[in-house]
Formats: sequence, C-alpha cells, structure tokens
Amino acid sequence: MTTLSRYGGAALTAVAATLATACAGTTEAVPSGSATPTTPATAAAEVSTAEPRLALTYDGGILVVDEDDLTVVGDVELDGFNRLSPAGDGRHVLISTEGGFRALDTGSWSETHGDHGHHYSGAPTLTDLTFEAEKPGHVVPHGGLTALFDDGTGRIEVFDPTDLASATGLPALDGLTLPEAHHGVAVPMPGGGMLVTLGDSEKRTGVALLDESGTEIVRSEECPGVHGETIAADGVVAFGCEDGMVIFRDGSFTKASAPDPYGRIGNQAGTEESPVVLGDYKTDPEAELERPERVALVDTRTASIRLVDLGTSYTFRSLGRGPGGEALVLGTDGNLHVIDPESGEIARRIAVIDPWTEPEEWQSPRPALEVREGTAFVTDPATNSLHAVDVDSGEIRSAGLPRTPNEISSTE
Repeated sequence: MTTLSRYGGAALTAVAATLATACAGTTEAVPSGSATPTTPATAAAEVSTAEPRLALTYDGGILVVDEDDLTVVGDVELDGFNRLSPAGDGRHVLISTEGGFRALDTGSWSETHGDHGHHYSGAPTLTDLTFEAEKPGHVVPHGGLTALFDDGTGRIEVFDPTDLASATGLPALDGLTLPEAHHGVAVPMPGGGMLVTLGDSEKRTGVALLDESGTEIVRSEECPGVHGETIAADGVVAFGCEDGMVIFRDGSFTKASAPDPYGRIGNQAGTEESPVVLGDYKTDPEAELERPERVALVDTRTASIRLVDLGTSYTFRSLGRGPGGEALVLGTDGNLHVIDPESGEIARRIAVIDPWTEPEEWQSPRPALEVREGTAFVTDPATNSLHAVDVDSGEIRSAGLPRTPNEISSTE
C-alpha cells in the first residue's frame, strides 16, 4: 500500500485496499454463434490472438460487438445511465454505474486446448468486480496502471489492469483521498507518482504532480475549470482549461493560452503519434448548450493553439485520432472530418451518416466516434446502426444494431 501523506500542505487519507470475494459472471450474456461460454478461471494469456471488441451502452444495458465483422456477441442488461471507459488491459471495460466502477469482461481473449489446438473465444460477462465509488468519474489508464477518480469523495484508486483477468477479487489497490472532492482526474506516471487535479465542490483551478510518497513536487494553478486529460508525443500529458490548456512535460507545466478570454477546451483527443492535441473549443460561458463549429489544435512543443473552422458543429463524443495522428471530428453534417494536425488543413471529409442535431440533454443518445488503430467506428442512434470507416481509404462497413446506441468504447 502506498500512503500519500502530503498534498499542498494538507493531510491525505490513505485508501485501504479492499479485495472483493465475489466471483465474476452472474449476469447472462448472449454469445455469438460459435462462441463457447467459459469461466473466467480458465482465461489464457493469448491476448495477441484475441478478437477485438467494442462495448456500446443503450438504455438498460450494454452491447458487445466484434470489431471485425460488427456482429453483436453479447447483450448485458444493466439498469441506469451507464458510462464506459477502457480498463487498460485490452479485454475489460469499466462501467461507471450506481455504486462504483464495475468491470465488464468483453470476452476478447482465446485459448488453445488439446493436442489438436482447439480454439475458441470467450463470451462477454458482466462481472461482480466493482470498485466502490460514491460518484464514479474519470478512468485513466497510463504507464501500465489505471487510476479511478471518485468525484463524490475525492478518492483515487490505482491498480494494475492486467490483474483483472484473475477474477478472484479486485486487484490490489494503491490510493489516496484528496483534501476536497471535485469532478477531477488522476494520471499515474510511468516513473512513479501521479498527476492530480486541484479543486473543490465550487471550483477547479489546476494540476499538481505528487511523488510516490504523496509529496507535492510542482503545481500549476493556471487552469481554471480544469477538465479532462490526454497524452501527446514525447510523454506529454495535457489538461483542458476554460482559457486554453496546461501541458505537463519533463517535470514541469506550461500554459497554452486560448485566443479568447473564455476559450474552453473540455474534451481532448491525443496520441503518442503526434505532439498536437485535438480539443473542442467553446467561447460562451453563459450558454446552456453551445454548438461550436471550431476545434482547437494545441501544439505541445510551442504551447500554441490553432483554431480550425469545420463549417459544422460537433459534440463531446465527436473527437478522435487516426493511425498517423490525423485529427478526426464527426460533424453534425454527417461527415468525418480528417484534419492535418500540423497544418490545420482539412484533408478530406468522409460522408458517413445523415445530418443530425445535438440533443438538448447531454445524456441523450447522439452519434459517437471511437477510433481503433486505422478504423473509425461511428454510431447512429437514428438508424440503430454502427459504421466502421477505414480512415485511409474512406471505405465504410455498416451493420444494424438491436438497440439504440449511446456511448461507445473500445477495450484499449
């Protein structure tokens, strides 16, 4: 257990590791035709041969879809408004739901049995593994670890996601509780320690770096309304602010200031393939629902921001990155806009779905983008369909869904 004893001069409370004894898999899943249901105890380590899968929420449950042929291989019932995040092991997603973060095993693994090498894939299973949280928030896999942030208590728990496959209980947890609860985020650092947001229930102000003992090393309070994080090339971690972005590189913080007094970057998409971060960009602090038409490209090398006018609006579920670092935005015009992150030029537009309008309520279904390697997956609630777009060629594969999709997440 790592005890983090200091945070900005305030005492921290160590979070005790709690091991759940419940076994996985009491909720029935619907496997694909040849898939053989298996118990988690027989899980193999042959992840390299696994079939990659997606998880999609709907009102009352979660679909699991094969990325290759877009077939539904699992349909798990779960009441409430559920949110999804990759667990970080290439196999599980974590569901932010009532009571905490619950692990869904997508079944994306395989085994070889017998002299003849019998091969099969696992069936998706909603496990009983739940990391307790009063108000489950951000999930951040980084540096081989995964951090969970409880907005209701300010508690952060960190674990090795590869331990999830054992399914004998929750992985061993290291953790801390921040002095004030807030809607925040924590990023485990590869060399030890953690980046954590600064704030309380009234406001959020910045980011701090803690070492392995919990001692604060450096902070930046130049990030009002800090929200969200992403990575960029050369080990950079970036955080969105109401007036631009704060960039953490090589042990120090740099501010990229927005060109407007209020220029909020609340959602970001980064990749190790590019030093440029893609972010949304809003300029009206009084708007109940702002439908922006510009996105921000933040160059983390120079701490500068370039704005790109798409000519159409988009939403917080519209951002992604291509295999070569391309900035991808799903517009309400139905196009996938492919942007060169270095020049800011829109290289091409790929027509994917019909034009649509962002709903008034943020929880309501709307088209969403999830990118895996060279494929951009786009949901369309209007037609209950899923589209797989080859970013390089523009080729599109489509399939119908038995439910109306809302959120979408890969396992990585």
